Amino acid sequence: MSATTPTAVPSFRSRIGRDARSGYYATPRRFRLHLALSCPHCLQIAVTHSLLGLDGTLPMTLLPAVPDAPGGGHRALRPLYEASSHQHPGPAVAPVLSDDWTGTIVSTHTPDILRDLARRFGGHGPDLHPHGAEEAIENVGRLCERGITATAQRAGQSDADPAARDTGLATLLRTLDALEWRFASRPYLLGDELTLADVQLWVTLVQLDLVHRHHLDAAAVHRITDHPRLWAYARRLAAHPAFGAHLDLDGTARRHHARCRGREAAGAAVRIVDWAAFARPEARQPVRHLGRP
Repeated sequence: MSATTPTAVPSFRSRIGRDARSGYYATPRRFRLHLALSCPHCLQIAVTHSLLGLDGTLPMTLLPAVPDAPGGGHRALRPLYEASSHQHPGPAVAPVLSDDWTGTIVSTHTPDILRDLARRFGGHGPDLHPHGAEEAIENVGRLCERGITATAQRAGQSDADPAARDTGLATLLRTLDALEWRFASRPYLLGDELTLADVQLWVTLVQLDLVHRHHLDAAAVHRITDHPRLWAYARRLAAHPAFGAHLDLDGTARRHHARCRGREAAGAAVRIVDWAAFARPEARQPVRHLGRP
């Protein structure tokens, strides 16, 4: 399985500070998020935004599910990129946290944006990035990226060596086994409270089912499905409006087919979770604006 990706993804990594002396600081309605819900990084940010109840503080603009500019970018973001980087040569990609006061980009780095939402913007939601849990949350992020996403991609590569595919699947299953064991004794990844680690894992599981499953054979998908606690956890979070409301099933499918060059396997017919039971109809629209422009 392979997909077209931007060849030069730019990175802006300014941070939100505590007060006016910090430069960028969390003034209500100063900043704006630009997200495409079909993108897993954007989906993490959208879920976190809702969990923290930031609709009235941090407006969010939703972009088309499939990038509409050359190189995998979004035309709507081009002015922000050009204002932030003189003669910007690369694609104008999401996610973006922008500053409405200056018309420039603050950050495109998902982990930084997630931490700043949880630590700087406040809100009335849970403490998603508690002090002392930083390393554990970072470890979960690496687990999701390397133990699930990368291994699922390797297992589904139709042009790869069969041994490499088998190794990828074995590593993926070991990761899912470890998570299955973890949920035997706790409701959330790090214990009794929801954190950013759960947001990261949930989005990764959504992608595993909606995207990577299509490139695996049916036997492999059945083995992935055979983790009842893990998928019950995924369904439980999907039933929470901050999670399920942001599922863009049609957009995710269109983005996948626009980017992917691989062949679909028999696993495409084996659905793991009925995500449509949790997604709200309005969340499937390609463009939506929250908050005043």
